[in-house]
Amino acid sequence: MKPKIWLSSPHMSGNELPFIIEAFDTNWVAPLGPNVNGFENDIQSYLNEDKHVAALASGTSALHLSLILLGVGQGDEVICQSKTFSASANPIVYQGASPVFVDSERETWNMCPVQLEIAIKDRIAKGHVPKAIITVHLYGMPYKVDEINKIALKYNIPIVEDSAESLGSQFKGRNCGTFGDFSILSFNGNKIITTSGGGAIVTSTLKLKEKAVFLATQARDNAPHYLHSEIGYNYRMSNIVAGIGRGQMTTLDNHVAKRRSNHQFYFDSLKNIDTITFLKEPDGYFSNRWLSCILLDSKETREGLRLALEKENIESRPLWKPMHQQPVFKKYPSYLNGVSDDLFNRGLCLPSGSNLTDNELERVISAINAYFVTC
Repeated sequence: MKPKIWLSSPHMSGNELPFIIEAFDTNWVAPLGPNVNGFENDIQSYLNEDKHVAALASGTSALHLSLILLGVGQGDEVICQSKTFSASANPIVYQGASPVFVDSERETWNMCPVQLEIAIKDRIAKGHVPKAIITVHLYGMPYKVDEINKIALKYNIPIVEDSAESLGSQFKGRNCGTFGDFSILSFNGNKIITTSGGGAIVTSTLKLKEKAVFLATQARDNAPHYLHSEIGYNYRMSNIVAGIGRGQMTTLDNHVAKRRSNHQFYFDSLKNIDTITFLKEPDGYFSNRWLSCILLDSKETREGLRLALEKENIESRPLWKPMHQQPVFKKYPSYLNGVSDDLFNRGLCLPSGSNLTDNELERVISAINAYFVTC
């Protein structure tokens, strides 16, 4: 069998080892330490805004804490982009709240401003003012920041910006991860940089960061004994994991450049196949191209190509199945225009890792070309 080509595998640089070794040498292996502080500072410097960062166990935990800090609780409603991974929606239910799903628009594949305002007006008419809006930069492409944030401001609804897939992306020269009242990052194994697992919450004030850290460390009150007046969580990042992150931050820009290069290679190689289209970068948008995605002419073509790549030991994957189609979320309200369903039916994610070799990219293109010759 030919060697496996993964969709998006971890890419270590070697720069991680000194930070990890230092953690062992100094016995800093707990969920605090110089690497945690350093990693948070590295992210804050990269975002280049007046923001504060707390390193956590996952992007999901960051989203959960964001909702807690916004006061989301039992009986509340939170608007969420339907075209996303389930981790964007799960924390809403953790809090006893209900997700309200909003469909996408075709220009960025993210939350549709028109459907968002329809949803807000309808929820208010039904006696439910949404407590928050969870926006997503899908596959690294920024959402329509100006339009969405303007609507959120109009109805005084805070935004939780899900930047799990978009570290290194920009909108009008400003980094993703800085547009929400809270923003979250992910360092899962398949992300643009990884700490094996892990994430971060981005807050607007130091006080909010300190509250997030308090909740993430079991909400232990300031006392010589173990005293707890609030429910806490075991959500803090360890010093060893943060050491991996510090090394990864030194190569973040290179990872972004390589993924964008992968996308350009696919576009140049496949642009003459009529049944394939790509998501373009609108003016003012800069995508890290976390995953390179294509649209086919039909679900049958998409699935045929996926299986053809699988036979060549090449991993590809359909675009996220919308949350309103998921069995666990079907009972919740949704405001749809058909876009995310169509994207799911026709969309395919191609291998996109920053560690892909030229030979591996050529293998992918050869397999795609062979499929269209024979189908």
